[in-house]
Amino acid sequence: MLLLEAERDALLLPLQAVTGIVEKRHTLPILSNVLIEKNAGLLAMTATDLEIQIRTSTQASATEDNFAITVSAKKLQDICRALPDKAHIRLEANDEQIQIKAGKSRFNLQTLPAADFPVIESSGEMESRASLPQKILKHLIARVQYAMAQQDIRYYLNGMLLVLNGKTIMLIATDGHRLSLASAELEQESVPQEIIVPRKTVQELGRQLADSDDLIHIEIRRNQVAFNFARIELVSKVIEGKFPDYNRVIPSNHTNVLEVARLPLLQALQRVAILSNEKFRGVRLILNQRELRIVCNNNEQEEAQEELEVDYHGEALDIGFNVTYLLDALNNLSCDTVQCLFGDANSSMLLILPNDASFKYVVMPMRI
Repeated sequence: MLLLEAERDALLLPLQAVTGIVEKRHTLPILSNVLIEKNAGLLAMTATDLEIQIRTSTQASATEDNFAITVSAKKLQDICRALPDKAHIRLEANDEQIQIKAGKSRFNLQTLPAADFPVIESSGEMESRASLPQKILKHLIARVQYAMAQQDIRYYLNGMLLVLNGKTIMLIATDGHRLSLASAELEQESVPQEIIVPRKTVQELGRQLADSDDLIHIEIRRNQVAFNFARIELVSKVIEGKFPDYNRVIPSNHTNVLEVARLPLLQALQRVAILSNEKFRGVRLILNQRELRIVCNNNEQEEAQEELEVDYHGEALDIGFNVTYLLDALNNLSCDTVQCLFGDANSSMLLILPNDASFKYVVMPMRI
């Protein structure tokens, strides 16, 4: 039975949109599969790992019969990718297999019943919604996602706090050692709401969003959030738990102010990091009037040192940080200049952008 005929990219592009969340090893074999459905002129593909679900739909010929099958997502994607650019592909169903034909190529893949595929349904009433250009959300995610924890026992840190509050959207991430906050203005008022979006969902959004003015629509429901953009619907469970009070973490009374060009600082830190201790990654910032000295040592008694002329107002200071935490922030900013606000050698540092309140980055000091 002929299921559909399509150009290679008409299959490959929606496949690439959904297969990023498919895990290689699963206790449930069907979770390695993609659900392919044809209904009322729409061809839909769905993948899930039970926590996240991505669904994409494209127009299909209305003359074809409706169908629903599941087949290995990775194998089908690899086959389509390996075929020539303009290849014409036919999908045919045969008992418990699907045959992929393109020119003189033939591939037979096992299928599993579509009825067994665990589709995540939208649940509960909508509690809040917001819309904004994709490029703005992509930009906000890039500014905070590196600060999320990985496999922390405090599970609420393994994600990103998304805050809707009137005409403001805020994203906050922390791993307990540093905190990143980015915000933007919304066109429309939204109902105040806070949810913790899982790490994998955040990373998938960052990968999928386009650098365009096309809108993404965010819908928050009970225990669930949905992102709709560019024919893609991404539905995710949210992390239950109480996110730390980020306002208490952000210093408000630091008087030692360093203003420095971002790129020279980034490059100097990258160079000294070569000789940092591989385990602790410590770097010392030694601040005096008009000068910043950056020093790294390792267990082999080796040392790297850089000096930068800077605009610094405050007391002489010698403070240590994890150099990776500094590099993460500087790598994900595009501004020319940053400001670093310090208390004493035992206080956290606040990194901000001059004349721009939309980004704040807090780093705890470390003893070196």
